[in-house]
Amino acid sequence: MSKHAILSASGAHRWMNCTPSARLELEFDDNSGEAAAEGTAAHALSEHKLRKALKMRSKKPVSPYDSDEMDNYTDGYVEYVLEVIEQAKQTCSDPLILIEQRLDFSKYVPDGFGTGDCVIIADGTLHIIDFKYGQGVLVSAEDNPQMKLYALGALGLFDGIYDIEMVLMTIYQPRRENISTSTVSKESLYRWAEEVLKPKAELAFAGDGNYCPGEWCQFCRAAVKCRARAEAKMKLATFEFALPPLLSDEEIAEILSSIGDLTRWTNEIIAYATDAAVNHGKKWPGFKVVEGRSNRKYKDEEAVAEAAKNAGYRDIYKQSLITITEMEKLMGKTKFNEVIGGLIMKPPGKPTLVPVSDKRPEMNTSSAKNDFMEV
Repeated sequence: MSKHAILSASGAHRWMNCTPSARLELEFDDNSGEAAAEGTAAHALSEHKLRKALKMRSKKPVSPYDSDEMDNYTDGYVEYVLEVIEQAKQTCSDPLILIEQRLDFSKYVPDGFGTGDCVIIADGTLHIIDFKYGQGVLVSAEDNPQMKLYALGALGLFDGIYDIEMVLMTIYQPRRENISTSTVSKESLYRWAEEVLKPKAELAFAGDGNYCPGEWCQFCRAAVKCRARAEAKMKLATFEFALPPLLSDEEIAEILSSIGDLTRWTNEIIAYATDAAVNHGKKWPGFKVVEGRSNRKYKDEEAVAEAAKNAGYRDIYKQSLITITEMEKLMGKTKFNEVIGGLIMKPPGKPTLVPVSDKRPEMNTSSAKNDFMEV
């Protein structure tokens, strides 16, 4: 079996919404980049720490991404899992705990398998915990197909052995201060698997169905060259960007809902075309590679300072405080609040228009402009 499943759990949101994308992605290299490598390192470290905390043998991994920040975030993950285990022990004296457990859900998804970061089985409950180190996208456990696939894989292993009734699925995303938990019944999960998942997976595995661009395109390897996505983004051009008084409220709302993904798409196209031209000699009709603008830099700051002083100039340095975040790390939160907490202010943020699904509370627009202008 291949190392990576064609219909992976992590890509389920994508291939369930756009079934042909799974096969199309196979034509492209996996260029997941630094963020994915850092996430892999964080997962390895969190696994090691959790095994040690549970008195299991483990060798500490070493990576170029090791940092105090990663140490803190992985410590937090371990503390959270230990709290969940302690809660499970309130009703079950000896809960089953599995770390980095291979989970097979091929009963519903052809060749489908994945790895559960932490699986806890206690009295009547199955709890899947997934550690996500990324900070670019806030991930919710609600109706999350990746988590449902993991849960189905775990049920396949243990449902006949343990009397499981409820399934809990938790996303632990520390860099977004996000802990999201969804609870469903075992029966509803099985029903979803048969009625929704299985038909979609069969289409996706065969490469059939219709291309359906949407927010799930973000991590698709084929997105930059996908014609369906390009056509969807170019639909904005039908508005011809007329002045707002000539557009209806519905048209403006449609543009607002699409502009973020349109911007990402255009940036991806630019990055792809630039890389092809600079690194692979690709010639794009009507375009050329030139040297971009750059800012001047000192070759050697000490030599510059010495030369300036020798010429009689003394006022050549600026002194500024380190950032608030650096100051807080230097002192620690408790000492920071004690010493300079009263000297810190947080001005109101600039009023920003976002979708109603955003979790931030709505501002009072009658006073928002004045508050911001005063600052």
